[in-house]
Amino acid sequence: MSSKYRFQLYKELHKNMPAIYAEAKKFADEIGITPEMKGKLGLTGAVSSCHALLTRGVSQAIEDASRKVIENKFLIEEIREVVKDVYGDGYDAAPTNTCEAALWVSYDSLATPPMTGRGDNYRARYLAPLERHLHHHGGYGRPFPPSYKDLFADRGVTAGELGFSGKRLDNTDAVFVPMEGTKREIHGIKQHPALLLANHDAKKTLARMEQTAARHGAYVTAFSSLGYDSTGYGYGAKDAGGAPVLQSGMAKLAKEYGVPYIVDNAWGTPFIGADPRKLGADVMAYSMDKASGAPTVGLIIGREDVMVPIRRALGYHSDRSGMGFSYGKAAYVTNDPGKEALVGLLAALKILRDQPVVMTRPIDGLLKIVKEEFKALPKKFHSDLIISKSFNSLAVEINYENTWKDGQPGIPIFSIEDMYAGTHIFQAGMMQMGIIPTIAYDANIFISLGLGTLDADGNLLEKETRLIVKAMVGLMNIACKHAGVA
Repeated sequence: MSSKYRFQLYKELHKNMPAIYAEAKKFADEIGITPEMKGKLGLTGAVSSCHALLTRGVSQAIEDASRKVIENKFLIEEIREVVKDVYGDGYDAAPTNTCEAALWVSYDSLATPPMTGRGDNYRARYLAPLERHLHHHGGYGRPFPPSYKDLFADRGVTAGELGFSGKRLDNTDAVFVPMEGTKREIHGIKQHPALLLANHDAKKTLARMEQTAARHGAYVTAFSSLGYDSTGYGYGAKDAGGAPVLQSGMAKLAKEYGVPYIVDNAWGTPFIGADPRKLGADVMAYSMDKASGAPTVGLIIGREDVMVPIRRALGYHSDRSGMGFSYGKAAYVTNDPGKEALVGLLAALKILRDQPVVMTRPIDGLLKIVKEEFKALPKKFHSDLIISKSFNSLAVEINYENTWKDGQPGIPIFSIEDMYAGTHIFQAGMMQMGIIPTIAYDANIFISLGLGTLDADGNLLEKETRLIVKAMVGLMNIACKHAGVA
């Protein structure tokens, strides 16, 4: 089969989905994925639906604390101390129950108009690059320009006010700035624009963002972006200090406007990943269960002065009676983590501070396996694959957008809407093989460890890791065959 247009290629894939899944199941059996393994192995432990297994050190800390009387405020004070040990006394921290909660309180504390006072509120606008995962950090304002107003309509399982649109904050807009040098092509079985970011020109994007900020002028209350560091997310270009050019440039713009730069580093790792000091971030939000080895818990790290309103909103900062710290009621008490989450977070932070090699060493082994196994893809695609590791996300990234070139189709690209609609063959197919999938939309795949691929002490289980990567590549080959591009 040779499709004339992209939509025809995906129409053919949709028609052949039953055959693709049948072949995938057979392939899984052939390479030795046994019934006992199915549902116990995964390409990542960094998705919200299935978290990575805790290492022995973190789980033991939680168990030991579960029968002790410990006031949460003292745990938070110790968390602050560990963060200051690494980033200095000019930085502070505030834990939350999730990273989404961390983002919500950050935007509401720093970027929205005040709710009190007579008369109508003014409007607020924060600027963000048009990038992947934008429904998280870009979902707290009404999209601008209007061509993006339905961008998140089908994300998640619920639409409208009870879906992603319900996150929008009072009188707040989100201005999306396209990333220069990138493509926004229609791909997938559920046709939707795919953001192809590997060839991003950060300097041109910064110039465009500066022009956009000037146009919105007095309405600008914040800048925001992801905190990732990889080529496939558009952050491959680094400045002399090692920070992605787009991020450090946005920080300078925020400083010029006198507003905060809020960074969503959900799939990021404190201390060994993106450094808020080098980026110039005012606050950085983490999902500590994704890459950092903690139980389900979020964390905000930021400049000490900027953290004051955030900590006040969470009820952690300066008791009204005059004490230096508190643990009480405030606007965002609903985002309060429990004792066990705080204990696990503290244990994970201490490992990242004191034994970072425990977290980073397995990534080198994963990179080696990925590079070896991805050679099984059609040879014509090899030179166009970009395979790299990220210590920020403790993951290996495979970007294949450049396999589409010279007017010829490459490896099928599935959109984020495919992911939510269940028509993402690289994800649904992995589940057919008995393997928990990873984030793999828009021609970009992140593989990380934690689901049956590490032992209790965090060491790489090479056999199991190689098996699931081999399964991923096998599924991609099957899809390429049915798409007529193998």
